Amino acid sequence: MKYDKISGFSDEISENVDTQFRVLKKLGIGYFEPRGINGKNIAELSGKELADLREKMGLYGIKVSSIGSPVGKVRLTEDFEEHFSRFQRVVETAGYLEAKYIRVFSFYHDNGAEWSTDERAEILLRLKRMIDYAAGQGVVLLHENEKDIYGDTVERCADLMESLGCEHFRAVFDPANFVQCGQDTIEAYRRLREHIAYVHIKDALMADGRVVPAGMGDGNVSYVLTSLLGGGYTGFLSLEPHLGDFVGLKDLEANNKMTERPQSGEDTFTCAYRALEDILDGIL
Repeated sequence: MKYDKISGFSDEISENVDTQFRVLKKLGIGYFEPRGINGKNIAELSGKELADLREKMGLYGIKVSSIGSPVGKVRLTEDFEEHFSRFQRVVETAGYLEAKYIRVFSFYHDNGAEWSTDERAEILLRLKRMIDYAAGQGVVLLHENEKDIYGDTVERCADLMESLGCEHFRAVFDPANFVQCGQDTIEAYRRLREHIAYVHIKDALMADGRVVPAGMGDGNVSYVLTSLLGGGYTGFLSLEPHLGDFVGLKDLEANNKMTERPQSGEDTFTCAYRALEDILDGIL
């Protein structure tokens, strides 16, 4: 396999950042997507903790592919001014860690599957304000198609990209998340292809939403990567294994069944990486 831009959510290896980096180096991975650092979310690190992280990145030769932030992963009813301040802090963190990208989401609501016209308008206003700020700071916001947020289906992801897409607002393509929303990933890929700037390597089964190694589910991961790479894609492929429980998982997803799984660690992360290797070996 010859692809230089492999990254991953290494907090699924361990909450300890030294362990994260040791395993990444062992696997030959030179990037990570910081989310959980020594048991704390990347958005909550103090200046001293960020300085320590940057020092360790230098020692291990690890760079950031994207900040795995929780921005936009809150309900519309929550105070947006407070959340925007948190977003600004994340942008500062991206600059400090020399990261071009920041992962974001498009808010939850309390109305089940239906989204009102007013809610959509409010989401566009909030995202536009964040995009404008990001543009001023020279970073790119990457919208992830997380289940239960506004942009979880193909149609609503396309709506966001067609309404707000620009050089500072692009799409993360996460096959497993589309599967868990009952979406056809090939249709999603074809609809969103021109907006994709980053890929999460995660697969799932349509029958029950269970996450499995890439290529073993219904996410059509091989098809997506074959088309992307064949079309000249040179962006990051970021491993988000979700093959077991890890510190911080319960805060990431509501009603997550994965807390019933064995503990994540080096073995599950390595399994996810080898599955990606197998797919890339058949493409490159």
